[in-house]
Amino acid sequence: MNTLQEQYKKETAKKLETELGIKNVHAVPALLKIVINMGVKDAVADKKNMERAAETLSLITGQKPKVTKAKKSISAFKLREGEEIGLVVTLRGKRMYDFYQKLVTIVFPRLRDFHGVKTNSFDGHGNYTFGFAESTVFPEIDPSKMEKTQGLAISITTTAKDDKQGLALLKALGMPFVK
Repeated sequence: MNTLQEQYKKETAKKLETELGIKNVHAVPALLKIVINMGVKDAVADKKNMERAAETLSLITGQKPKVTKAKKSISAFKLREGEEIGLVVTLRGKRMYDFYQKLVTIVFPRLRDFHGVKTNSFDGHGNYTFGFAESTVFPEIDPSKMEKTQGLAISITTTAKDDKQGLALLKALGMPFVK
């Protein structure tokens, strides 16, 4: 079991229970899943971009990404319905906690001019979404081998009922929010 996962079960859950005034142990908010989404630039023009992005995403997450397809045709983008345009990875369990721990302890401290993540990116149900303009912030990625910079969006889904609970959970798990 992951150290962050153990810490959550032993200490963090109890702390959140008292902090949020929750009486039922099972009602304490917890991480459910982390979804990493990557819209691939020029995926339609060059299939190699999709392969490179898939390799990058699997290095970052340790899991093979699923290809996402266009839901509808958009002529302005020269895009047809059903064309492969992105990649997505859903992390749960041990991999999710490993990724979260890497994000908080390694990736965020590596960012230049980083003062914390904004607290206004919650969706109203305790889930948090943010993005990176490029994937080179992850330690597994060698910037010299990257041909094109690729951004990615990360959605952290929790069992929290509202943003207050979600914020308390992520703070307790070490997410560096702006003060």
